[in-house]
Amino acid sequence: MNDNGLAIGNVVLSTKGRDKGTYFAVVGVDAKNGYVYLADGGARKLNAPKKKNIKHVSFSGTTLDAIALKLETDKKVFDSEVKSALRQFNQQNN
Repeated sequence: MNDNGLAIGNVVLSTKGRDKGTYFAVVGVDAKNGYVYLADGGARKLNAPKKKNIKHVSFSGTTLDAIALKLETDKKVFDSEVKSALRQFNQQNN
């Protein structure tokens, strides 16, 4: 985790832009420049994550531990895993 509180595997809510109100998984952090890279496994795939300003996302308080571990150890993560994890997160919080 870095000084802004976001780490790989965190679930964040987009607060600005056309994707406002959508939950994403953090798949990369560029703290030096103030950006995070987000994927949802559907519209935003892991091979083309959304680059978003850290100020425009809100941490949900949840971390997808299994996905975070895979991303940090450079193991293969499938878009379907991210999509499924975010679907479960949405069902638990709605």
